[in-house]
Amino acid sequence: MPDADIDRRYDYDPEYLADILRSVKTIAMVGASADKTKFSYGVLRVLHETGYDMVPVNPNPELKEIRGIKVYPSLKAIDRPVDMVEVFRRKEELYGIAQEAIEIGAKVLWGQIGVYDDEAAKLAEDAGLKVVMDRCPKIELFRPFWKPRLDLGI
Repeated sequence: MPDADIDRRYDYDPEYLADILRSVKTIAMVGASADKTKFSYGVLRVLHETGYDMVPVNPNPELKEIRGIKVYPSLKAIDRPVDMVEVFRRKEELYGIAQEAIEIGAKVLWGQIGVYDDEAAKLAEDAGLKVVMDRCPKIELFRPFWKPRLDLGI
């Protein structure tokens, strides 16, 4: 499938995305990393600093915390309700993560840029979850403030 088709398939109404980001409080990040050079670390940092209750999920038994936040080995191990499951894993893993998100009662399944699976989306939507794929919540959170200045010279 050409990239242009993917772009249209996952072209969400800005208000849909804004509503999700306004309504969620607790975000479980599957694939969170303590490596400051990883994109997931930067997204976790910004969302946490913005006021979201971040719940890093990483099965590495050596990883106990990221930025002082307790790391959980799986979604099922989390000890409180989760509003949104954000996925920083390969898209081939999304279906199984969608199943777990449903089992823990999440309200939103969000696949990071490059993470998308139509079957996982259908599974989650059929279970009543809102779904976003191939997008970054950090980018979407600040998109309303980006004002392009097309009149500037290069």
